[in-house]
Amino acid sequence: MCGIAGWYDNNTDMRSQGRVITRMSESISRRGPDDGGIFLDEGICLIHRRLAVIDIENGVQPMTKRQGGRVCTIVYNGELYNTPELKRELTENGCTFSTESDTEVVLTAYLFWGGACVDKLNGIFAFAVYDRDRRTLFLARDRVGVKPLFYSCYDKGLIFASEINCLLQNPRVRPVIGEQGLCEIFLIGPGRTPGQGIYKDVEELLPGECAFYDGERLFRRRYFTLEAMEHEDTPERSIEKVRELITDSIERQLVSDVPLCCFLSGGLDSSIISYTAGEYAKRHGSGPVDTYSIDYKDNDRYFRSSLFQPTPDSDFIGIMAEAIGSRHHYITLDNTELFKALRIAVDARDLPGMTDVDASLLLFCERIKQEHTVALSGECADELFGGYPWYHNRDVLFDDTFPWSRSTDIRRSILKKGFLPRGDEYVRQKYLDTCVHTEKLPSDSPVDKRMREMFSLNFYWFMQTLLDDKDPKEKQKEYKNGCFV
Repeated sequence: MCGIAGWYDNNTDMRSQGRVITRMSESISRRGPDDGGIFLDEGICLIHRRLAVIDIENGVQPMTKRQGGRVCTIVYNGELYNTPELKRELTENGCTFSTESDTEVVLTAYLFWGGACVDKLNGIFAFAVYDRDRRTLFLARDRVGVKPLFYSCYDKGLIFASEINCLLQNPRVRPVIGEQGLCEIFLIGPGRTPGQGIYKDVEELLPGECAFYDGERLFRRRYFTLEAMEHEDTPERSIEKVRELITDSIERQLVSDVPLCCFLSGGLDSSIISYTAGEYAKRHGSGPVDTYSIDYKDNDRYFRSSLFQPTPDSDFIGIMAEAIGSRHHYITLDNTELFKALRIAVDARDLPGMTDVDASLLLFCERIKQEHTVALSGECADELFGGYPWYHNRDVLFDDTFPWSRSTDIRRSILKKGFLPRGDEYVRQKYLDTCVHTEKLPSDSPVDKRMREMFSLNFYWFMQTLLDDKDPKEKQKEYKNGCFV
């Protein structure tokens, strides 16, 4: 994880804004504890905080490069999984490289292809490129929305950052929440309408979206959206293709110059990832992979089966760890620890979230970070592969509302009567907007149409909630003697 931020305003001398720029940088310092840098030019400031993973010595940012008479500077948060292929293609077209970092590959791709470079990138990313000669700023976010990118526009100015809190360090962005933001927090949260930044005048680039800013206007473009297509493969070919794609995806993410491990819950998703990582390690002679699982004190006494978790994880963790041949580590938490971590988990996320889920994940990652910098997990597989009950239970599948929040009654019970009178209408409209904009085929049966809608609801809503939850866990404060310091 890294952190990026920037401020573009041709009417502001950034050299006189040192205090504001420093506050912005410090607010995202936990995202990038290894290094930090600031680029200043007329009317432009770019900020970077780095967690070093690949080419530790040479991947310093902001990174500036000259090519073909153009000079551009990038701040980048992410990982590029097709670095070798892109680097080879760019080299064949006359581009040269001075580092092994994926940052330079992304910057060179922009210098060569311009905004169309996003169509070439296979990875998770949020980045900004400033073109010195054209005086334009280019922003981009990955197709799935793994890496966050918030921004705020004002008259002839734009501020962007990996986190909302970073934006709020700039006096141009005020922490004002209107009726729309309150509806998001109380009636939709912990989900969030795509692109909604909760605060007034704060927005977020959508997954699969990029934008140009010319000093006056922001031009946004969707370069990736979900498309409805006929599935023509046989079941056998479908199985083989999924196997190929998953294996390729996992192995591309195992490239790292720092210690790497896997989450292992014993479920299908993390087990597949951990097993594939283990086999990869064996082939490359790098020794057994480290795997981690989480448990809770007295969980064996209090566990209750549910549709989401019919059996406890512990039934399968040992079986998988033995099959993988991993060095497995158990991390056990108790309720006191979770309670003390609730507030800091909200602070880490910048918004109210998933309470104990956020707190437990934060503590889990804090323990893992003592030994490993990078971890692979099976997050969001249920959204992509239909693992939730609402994909299979007909009554829930065809219930005409968000499946994970089928009523606002409980939420309204904590609010004063009459508060947010249009809230239910707001939630309903957000749901309908997603369904209406879901692409369908004329040949789809009623079930097929509804399954496509359900997939969109999960992809653009529930999955984004989990990605929001996962993003800040590397930036927790140090935890000692039962409290954060």
